[in-house]
Amino acid sequence: MNTDAKRKALASGIVAPLAGGQKSSMVRVGRETQGRGGKGVSVITGLPLTQERLEELAKQLKKRCGCGGTVRNGVIEIQGDHRDLLVAELTRLGYPAKRSGG
Repeated sequence: MNTDAKRKALASGIVAPLAGGQKSSMVRVGRETQGRGGKGVSVITGLPLTQERLEELAKQLKKRCGCGGTVRNGVIEIQGDHRDLLVAELTRLGYPAKRSGG
C-alpha cells in the first residue's frame, strides 16, 4: 500500500471531535521523506477534526514552526523535522500527541 492510499484510508475515518467523557485516540507525529526528493516533512495523523478545522490548526502550527506546510487527505504536513515542537504544541492545545517513528 503506497503513502497516498494510506492517507486516503486515514482520511475516510475522520470524525467530529469526541465528547469530553469518551476516550480519545492518540495523535501521531512522524517524519516522512518518501516521494519528496529526499526532503523531510513532519506528518500529523489521527486528529479527529473536520477539514476546515485541520486547515486552521495547520496554519497555527506553521506559524509556530516558522515554515510551510499543507493538509492532504486529513493529514497535516509541516515542512522540515519539527516533531518535538509539534508534540509540545499539540499537547498544550489539549490533543494527546505522541512522537512516532525513529
